[in-house]
Amino acid sequence: MLFNSFEFVIFFPVVTLLYFLVPHSWRIGLLLIASCIFYMAFIPAYVLILFVLIVIDYWVALEMEKLPIKQKKPFLILSILATCLALLIFKYFNFFSANVGGLAHLIGWNYPITTLQIILPIGLSFHTFQSLAYIIEVYKGEQKAERNFWVYALYVMFYPQLVAGPIERPANLLHQFYERHDFDYQRVTDGLKLMAWGLFKKVVIADRFAIYVNQVYGTPTYFHGPALVLATLLFAFQIYCDFSGYSDIAIGAAQVMGFKLMDNFNRPYFSRSISEFWKRWHISLSTWFRDYLFMPLSGSSLMKRYWYGTLFITFLVSGLWHGANWTYVVWGALNGIYLLVAIWTSEWRSNFREKIGLDQNPTLLANWQVLATFLLICFSWVFFRAFNMHDAIYILLHMPQGWFAKQGFNDAFGLSKGAFLYSVFLIGFLIMVHRLQDHGSIRHMLRNRPLWLRWGFYYAMILGILFGGVFQNTAFIYFQF
Repeated sequence: MLFNSFEFVIFFPVVTLLYFLVPHSWRIGLLLIASCIFYMAFIPAYVLILFVLIVIDYWVALEMEKLPIKQKKPFLILSILATCLALLIFKYFNFFSANVGGLAHLIGWNYPITTLQIILPIGLSFHTFQSLAYIIEVYKGEQKAERNFWVYALYVMFYPQLVAGPIERPANLLHQFYERHDFDYQRVTDGLKLMAWGLFKKVVIADRFAIYVNQVYGTPTYFHGPALVLATLLFAFQIYCDFSGYSDIAIGAAQVMGFKLMDNFNRPYFSRSISEFWKRWHISLSTWFRDYLFMPLSGSSLMKRYWYGTLFITFLVSGLWHGANWTYVVWGALNGIYLLVAIWTSEWRSNFREKIGLDQNPTLLANWQVLATFLLICFSWVFFRAFNMHDAIYILLHMPQGWFAKQGFNDAFGLSKGAFLYSVFLIGFLIMVHRLQDHGSIRHMLRNRPLWLRWGFYYAMILGILFGGVFQNTAFIYFQF
């Protein structure tokens, strides 16, 4: 079920109303049933995969808690293997099989294995990572095994963040299912406002930009430099508004019922370095890889080469996590290289800034760093968005071409001036809102404003969604991961 669908317009208020009407002891069952219905709206049978993994991890956690640390490892491995097997079959089997088949053909070997004709379960990587976080925390002794099976099942299947995060930690979410959440007008309205802002970003900005981006990236050989550059810039805002919009709706929906999910985005395009960007972008995933992959691999080693290699491997895995395609692997590797180069050149860049006097102008320095970071991220987005490596390389090689050709605006960019100016307006509006957030939450700032101003803003937001939104039930980009 999509957050931007008519079905969700019915589903959400019905589930929320029932949540506040039924006794507290019934709420876990209600939310679990609602989450199953939400997930089964995609492919009903795939809910069985979730329940098999839930049963395995529930049992593994209980068994591990009984044992000393040295005897826990086989159970940890069992859980990881079960999770990885599901990911391998549904997400990566065809990718690895196709590459092995290609290599076999190249050296003249017969490779009889064909690809599987299966559809990837929605959000498989998200809820399996949430399960792994729980198992690892229990293994380390930092989280008690959950005794109530239905509570643990709800931890994995909680519908607001089931298919695209945020990827929650057990310490943050499990205890909230036991807490009583009474109706609170301020909390409910704050949650609804966040949901409205997330929906605005999705249907008004992301889905609007997607029309142009899909056209250019779908047939890149039909376009020259201006259109390729514009499509890449618009994709940067499309993917941000699409994914952060989903996160806002998820966090807002949970907040309405009294649950607090972690923030997943913090205005990432205002970052002044690649390192800062990854502390602001998809925070729940970045911290997951930091805590459960990078830190265990790097351990207490003081060898810089080992530490650098671990950092690069982490980003390679992150790229592969996003999708079974070489474009994602290159995207992850590129971001790893960005970070390594930034570390290696840190002292040189500091000396260069001091030598040319850039340090004496903090505003100019900050703006330059934000712009440079944004352009580097946009360069990497080419690989993330392109269908294959051939398209990605074509786009990068042809971006410099066609800028000085004698042609009309529409011929150069592939869209009208009106559509271009509307896109610029939407980006400007987004940036203005983010700048206002320098002074705190806009939702909280509006509380103290006159009634006419508050409701004028709310009505403008609703009208903007209704008349400026693209309602084609377009799936969120990260659903495919």
